[in-house]
Amino acid sequence: MAARTKARKRALDVLFEAEQRSLDPVALVGQRLAGGEVPVPEYAVELVQGVQAHRERIDELLTTYAQGWTLERMPAVDRNLLRIGTYELLWADDVPDAVAVSEAVGLAKDLSTDESPSFVNGLLGRLVSLKPSLVD
Repeated sequence: MAARTKARKRALDVLFEAEQRSLDPVALVGQRLAGGEVPVPEYAVELVQGVQAHRERIDELLTTYAQGWTLERMPAVDRNLLRIGTYELLWADDVPDAVAVSEAVGLAKDLSTDESPSFVNGLLGRLVSLKPSLVD
């Protein structure tokens, strides 16, 4: 598994855990770094911080373009994968759009429901097509 793929998985783990335990994701990733039991790649920290910094806008976009789905109704893994993918699409200039989508879809295949990869692909693909009008 490539380094950034591992970092995305670690960021997903942190975002998922923080949501399940009602914790601040940035504080949780800080605890993980300080604890040192589980390695936390620098890119995972960047993703968690970036998602959290843009969380309101990311959730607004996901709510607007997830046809027939509310954020609350999405599986938690999908919701957090979509947050990471949206962050990479709109704010991580060094990540090509196709890579952001492909990585999110790949993690959805490995970690979520059978329908999740096509849902994640469709929603992130829609954001890619609208990207010029979405960037703040």
